[in-house]
Amino acid sequence: MPAVSSRLPAFPWDKLEPYKATAAAHPDGIVDLSVGTPVDPVPELIQKALVAAADSPGYPTVWGTAELRNALAGWVERRLGAVDVAHTNVLPVVGSKELVAWLPTQLGLGPGDKVAYPRLAYPTYEVGARLARAEAVAYDTATFAADPAGADLDPSGLKLLWLNSPSNPTGGVLAKDELIRIVAWAREHGVLVFSDECYVELGWEAEPVSVLHPDVCGGTYEGVVAVHSLSKRSNLAGYRAAFVAGDEAVLGELLQIRKHGGMMTPAPVQAATVAALGDDTHVTEQRARYAARRAALRTALEGHGFRIEHSEASLYLWATRDEPCWETVAHLAELGILVAPGDFYGTAGESFVRVAFTATDERVEAAVKRLG
Repeated sequence: MPAVSSRLPAFPWDKLEPYKATAAAHPDGIVDLSVGTPVDPVPELIQKALVAAADSPGYPTVWGTAELRNALAGWVERRLGAVDVAHTNVLPVVGSKELVAWLPTQLGLGPGDKVAYPRLAYPTYEVGARLARAEAVAYDTATFAADPAGADLDPSGLKLLWLNSPSNPTGGVLAKDELIRIVAWAREHGVLVFSDECYVELGWEAEPVSVLHPDVCGGTYEGVVAVHSLSKRSNLAGYRAAFVAGDEAVLGELLQIRKHGGMMTPAPVQAATVAALGDDTHVTEQRARYAARRAALRTALEGHGFRIEHSEASLYLWATRDEPCWETVAHLAELGILVAPGDFYGTAGESFVRVAFTATDERVEAAVKRLG
């Protein structure tokens, strides 16, 4: 039996281990700005909701409780500006990465089908296509957004189009008019749009817009689905709390598949999600923490000779010294700072590094001093 892993690229983070060891040898310890994992506490009201639901001996439902669906639909309307969001327009999922990796398979895609994703992108879009044995096709976001019809993306055989705004790794944001053009083009060619919007509440120099906004989708969710996560906004990466919203036909199919295949969000996590989406205060507080860290690191990096590009949103600074990214990684590792090389996200990132500002205030301060 052939190994499924043979279809996949080498796991990129393994290549970073020697540089991690170098950074860890710094007398004052490592400042890890590579992965971008949340480090701040889970808000107390969310922890309390999880604990209160801990006595959950029965199986949860794939679709979630009615209370959860109300919370998902309500948040999508309140925060994204979507209208007339019914329970059939939302579906909880176990982690956004898991959704991305297995979506092409669950949609029934395979050999002869194409999955398109940004040329600079989260690697799991390509992984999902490979797991399904579909063809992975990378496109240039700026060119495609400016004129989808004139871009070098052939719609023939294209079944799934991934958008990512705000972008991981660049922090770039697609403007409303760009999203309008893309959605219109996709509908014209019968291409399903999945928009990864996991950083939508972390706009700094631009206000991210969802594909579910009526100005973008025209008041109908046909052919469009948005992916959202509570990992960043609520520090819930360890809970694997995420959801999708949009086209009820697509979500209905995913619901039926998951009824057979499992992937049920645990009942305590469902309760925690309801609490998290019902509270904006903790999101505002977390944004303030990230804003301060972002400002400090950006100033320090620029003072150290870096140029920051894009980075209008998300949890990352897309930085370059106009040299091969691994030279930059090695240089910063000698200072005890670990960052992600840009080529993890595609060859277009070969001269950039991704700098996460998810470290603690103390570690960010340490990085600023080392860069000074």
